[in-house]
Amino acid sequence: METADKMSEAIYGLAFLVLFSLSALGGVALRGRLHEQHLSSENMDAVRLVTGLLVTFAALILSLQLSTVRADFNAASRDRAIYAARLANLDQCLRRLGPEIAPTRLRLRQYTAAVIASTWPAEPPPFVEGMPDVKQMALLGEDSHLTEMIQEIGTAIDTLAPADTGASNTVARCRADYQAVKEGRWAVIEDIHTPSGDLFVFLISLWLALVFLSFGLQIPRRRLTTIVLLIGVLSISSVMFVIVDLGRPYGGFFGIPSTAMRDALTDMSP
Repeated sequence: METADKMSEAIYGLAFLVLFSLSALGGVALRGRLHEQHLSSENMDAVRLVTGLLVTFAALILSLQLSTVRADFNAASRDRAIYAARLANLDQCLRRLGPEIAPTRLRLRQYTAAVIASTWPAEPPPFVEGMPDVKQMALLGEDSHLTEMIQEIGTAIDTLAPADTGASNTVARCRADYQAVKEGRWAVIEDIHTPSGDLFVFLISLWLALVFLSFGLQIPRRRLTTIVLLIGVLSISSVMFVIVDLGRPYGGFFGIPSTAMRDALTDMSP
């Protein structure tokens, strides 16, 4: 699945490169077919004025979008790390209640292993005895099997009957840790919903294609100007690629790693 995601992102990047290159070449070809009267200094000044306006808005939108997707990616990575830490804290709390809570701790390890295996299917899956088959689980978002598992853990904690004040305080902390786990889980689930989608990418790509078309229309057919235009195409294509890739926090080339979740699972060892 990870390889397929990377191939999809690479295709996006190649598509941006081809689109912007064809737009620039189209502008160059159009310039060669225009009569000299259309290339007068007055007409070119008007074209440059409109192009400058387009470039200004395009630069503003690209910078804002790149900043937004980067912030969203960082938030998703942070939420995943916090979620892993809360799972480990819950296990540590349950450990203090003694061997009678061992089945619940095992269920928590099974849950954590299933989350890792279902979220990062291209990586070697962790093994915990009795963990469910993750082949039918959702890669992203809420999954009914995982929801049932986490609810079973909550039910087991709610039914605990502490024998003394010390155990009662520990159970109260475990219940608070469980609520923190549930909140962290929903934060991770909601992180995959990006505000801008394919329609936004299509519109900004069309806008940038018009910008490069106008660039090609203005530049003379010389080697230096062609090289500069090619540099611009490569630069903007790479920016669009990064925006698309960061918008998919669990796929592509900049995907969130499973390190935090695997560390939490290791910390849960019996």
